[in-house]
Amino acid sequence: MYKTHAFMAAVQSRQSQVYRLLHGVSTKQVIATRVGSPKNTMLHMAGLLAPSDQLSKIPGPALQMQRELQWFKEVETITLPRHKWYKNTQGLTPRELFTQKHEPLLNAGEKWMKDTASSCSLVGSLVATIMFAVAFSVPGGNNQDTGYPIFLSKKLFKIFIISDAISLFSSTAYVLMFLGILTSRYAEDDFLKSLPTKLIIGLFTLFLSLATMTIAFCAALLIMLHKETGFVITLFFLASLPVTLFGWMQFPPLIQILKSTYLGGPSIFSPKVQRWL
Repeated sequence: MYKTHAFMAAVQSRQSQVYRLLHGVSTKQVIATRVGSPKNTMLHMAGLLAPSDQLSKIPGPALQMQRELQWFKEVETITLPRHKWYKNTQGLTPRELFTQKHEPLLNAGEKWMKDTASSCSLVGSLVATIMFAVAFSVPGGNNQDTGYPIFLSKKLFKIFIISDAISLFSSTAYVLMFLGILTSRYAEDDFLKSLPTKLIIGLFTLFLSLATMTIAFCAALLIMLHKETGFVITLFFLASLPVTLFGWMQFPPLIQILKSTYLGGPSIFSPKVQRWL
C-alpha cells in the first residue's frame, strides 16, 4: 500500500528517479490497477500540473508543456488500457483532466512560440532580401562585352556565389519553418514533436544563413581588397562577431530543445519499464 501511494506521488511530483526506484521494488499489477482518492488513477496523477519547482527547471513554457506531455504519454503506456477512460469523482478522464489543468501552460506555450517565430521571421526576411540583391551585385562588376562577372575564374568568387546561394536558400527555409509555427493549430500534441522540430530546423537554418552570409561578405572583401591584408583581417574579425554571438546565445537552447524532443521522453523512465500490450 505504501509503495503504491509513493509511486503515484512520484508521478504527480514528476520525480523520475524515485519513480524508477519504486518501480524496481513494485509489481506491475499493483502499480497499474491502483486507484487513489478521489478515484484518481496513476494516469490521472500524470494529468495534474507538475509542481512549480519542477517546471522552473525547464526553460520556456513550450518545453514545459512538452515535458508534461512526455510524462503523460509514458505513464499511459504502463497503465491498464481501461484506465485511459476511467473517470474520477469530477467525471473527468485522465486526458480531460490533463487538458483542464494544462490550459494556462498551453496558452503560455502558444504565445512563446508565436513571439519567437515572429521575431525570427523578421530577421529571416531581411537576410533573404539582402542576399537576393547581393547575387546580382557581384564584386568587381560584369564584363561589358560578355556580361559575365569579371572575377568569374577566381576561386574566391565561387566561394562568394556558393555562400550567397546557401544563405539565400537557408533563410527562405527558416522563414517557411517559422511561418509553419505561426499558422499551427497549437493542439496539445503539437508541442510533443511537431512544433519543437520546426523550431529546431528554423534555428539551425537561421544560424547557417548568418554564417554563410558572413562567408560571402569575407570572400567579397578578399576579392576587392586582396592587397590590404591588415584591413581585411580586421574586417573579418568584426564580421565574425555577430555569428559568434548568435551561436553563444542560441546553441544552448537549441541543444536543450534537441535533447528534450528526441532524448527527453525516452530517458524519463530509463531503463525501460515493462509495457502493457
